[in-house]
Amino acid sequence: MSLFDAPVLAHVVRGGAVESVHRGLAVVTTPGGAVAQAWGDPATPVFPRSSAKPMQAVAALSVGAGLSGAALALACASHSGEDAHLAGVRAMLVGAGLREDDLDNTPARPIDEDALAAWLAAGLPAASVAQNCSGKHAGMLIACRAAGWPTVGYRDSGHPLQRLILATVEELSGEPVSAVVVDGCGAPAHRLPLAGLARAFGRLAAAASGHERQVADAMRAHPWFVGGTGRPDTDLMRAVPGIIAKEGAEAVFAVGLPDGRGVAVKIADGARAARVVAAGVLAGLGVDPDAVEGLGHLPVLGHGEPVGAVIAALG
Repeated sequence: MSLFDAPVLAHVVRGGAVESVHRGLAVVTTPGGAVAQAWGDPATPVFPRSSAKPMQAVAALSVGAGLSGAALALACASHSGEDAHLAGVRAMLVGAGLREDDLDNTPARPIDEDALAAWLAAGLPAASVAQNCSGKHAGMLIACRAAGWPTVGYRDSGHPLQRLILATVEELSGEPVSAVVVDGCGAPAHRLPLAGLARAFGRLAAAASGHERQVADAMRAHPWFVGGTGRPDTDLMRAVPGIIAKEGAEAVFAVGLPDGRGVAVKIADGARAARVVAAGVLAGLGVDPDAVEGLGHLPVLGHGEPVGAVIAALG
């Protein structure tokens, strides 16, 4: 099955009528990594995009990157560019003897509306530190310093760090990477079966020790640094004790439950419904519906007022 053949997983309802539908894939894996439930073919290859960041952070730790707490959460983050996010990334760099100029991710402006307004009011240009992947890139640079690898060219797929990350993604997901492309931030992005993404998140969330446990604990302890104000993965981790969650570009959402189950969702058209479908899957797994209500709440607006919603259609 390809994304073209994916089943309908969400309806866009306006005024009680279905206006649009979103096709997609979803999968639940067991604590042992087997596929327990799927909508569409869980072997379909996808690009996890930023949902892969926790796996990349595991790779950084494995070569001695001295990351912990909020800094480690930022290495897993697609942050909104709020003041504490940027201060945290800058502190990561300074602590390793690095400069903002060492960041080689795509310059951008903050995602958060208030942070963006302040940035524009100050007349600041797009900057790598303000781009949502700057924590990941700071973590990559710190890993290079720890391993004695060059920081110049750290984004190149042939760099030792990127070869290590690819191997780590394959090991955690239990799946081969079928393609390596360039992500929006300029770093490599890996293509792997959707089931592998769910499996990796279940493994991270249930890890009892080691680098995997360090990453999961940092995300759970510092969810705001993983996303930011009003971000769905941040809000979900705050609402449901013990889980880890990370959204990715083009409508990817991955969740790891503390018992080792994993959930991954990919919406075929890359649009808004991934969080809604993930909420529906989690509710079906017995996660407190009140806790996932915020994740699944995505209103459809008419003249600025709610007139409908995007709703899961999992059957």
